[in-house]
Amino acid sequence: MAGASATRDRDAARVPVLGLTVLYDAQCSLCTFLRGWLAKQPQLVPLRLVPAGSSEARALFPSLDHGATLEDITVVGDGGQVYRGAAAWVVTLWALREHRPLAHRLSTTAGARLAKGAMLTAAKWRETQSREGWGGGVYQRGDGWVYDPSSGWTYQPPACDSGTCATR
Repeated sequence: MAGASATRDRDAARVPVLGLTVLYDAQCSLCTFLRGWLAKQPQLVPLRLVPAGSSEARALFPSLDHGATLEDITVVGDGGQVYRGAAAWVVTLWALREHRPLAHRLSTTAGARLAKGAMLTAAKWRETQSREGWGGGVYQRGDGWVYDPSSGWTYQPPACDSGTCATR
């Protein structure tokens, strides 16, 4: 499950994982929802939640491919282990008290197929949302209607700077 090292390896085969850093896409509504959900879960291994590609992420892991962290969930262990995609989710669930048994099931051959399918579904959803320009934030149509998740639909007529506005 481990990939390239992001930090100096401290012999991860012998030393337990003491913390994980989850790099998530802060511009993705699904990713930020899951970040909030993770923050509320009881943790057996502390999770640090850091926006992927941010200056904080670059300072923590200068040798990591930060462009790739925006494409696929990436988790970095305190021993330098790097997990991507389905493996990143399995190790993240493993860090959570109530979800560690699920992580063990997902680490089996059959479970890995299920985890990969879930990741592919999430990736497809993200692709659809980014293609449609919807990230879960404010959505503005060209006709003056604006949708804000906190207040719903409102109409904001176009500005009339010239003093001669077209009326309907």
